[in-house]
Amino acid sequence: MDSLPNVTMAERKRRLVVNGLTEAALRLLAERGFDAVTVDQIVAAAGVSRRTFFRHFASKEDVVVRFLGDMGADIRAELAARPPAEPPSVALRHAVWSSMATCVDRSGQALGVVRLILRTPALRARFVERQAQWRDDLAVELARRLGLDPATDLYPPLAAGMALTAFDLVLQRWSDSEGAADPAALTDRAFATIAPALDGPGTG
Repeated sequence: MDSLPNVTMAERKRRLVVNGLTEAALRLLAERGFDAVTVDQIVAAAGVSRRTFFRHFASKEDVVVRFLGDMGADIRAELAARPPAEPPSVALRHAVWSSMATCVDRSGQALGVVRLILRTPALRARFVERQAQWRDDLAVELARRLGLDPATDLYPPLAAGMALTAFDLVLQRWSDSEGAADPAALTDRAFATIAPALDGPGTG
């Protein structure tokens, strides 16, 4: 039985091509470094043409930016799916970890991708830019869950900012440890630290 009845064959094909290009690009970029990889090398690894690449991506940087955009969308979607009565610290921890776990498990190349993003100035800048959008999106979702106004109440953007600061710190510590540190344990420690602020009087 088709689990995605509303997805056309053309859309499935497009997703397969995009996923293949993304996997090939991230693998090469992580292994060789951002400046050392060309679009020609990416399309050769993915088995497609340059025309196909540029039909879906504007540049090799765009591959990473889209990857980051997907992570942000996943965090918000997971937060929206958490039980309504769950404390903010628990809901945000699960939302952040859901996206991070996908990153960590990504074909064994996650550490290389994280290091690539954090250690390439242009990509780090785009990561910070994306996180600003994630914060706004998470603030809206938190406000909806708590019956607050994201435009006037201070709690939603502050809580979203704390959660994403924890996310950024975990990625940095994991990267700095060359993968030796357990990202799940780091995430638990980070959210245990900020839980009193996330679940304090300002949540209601």
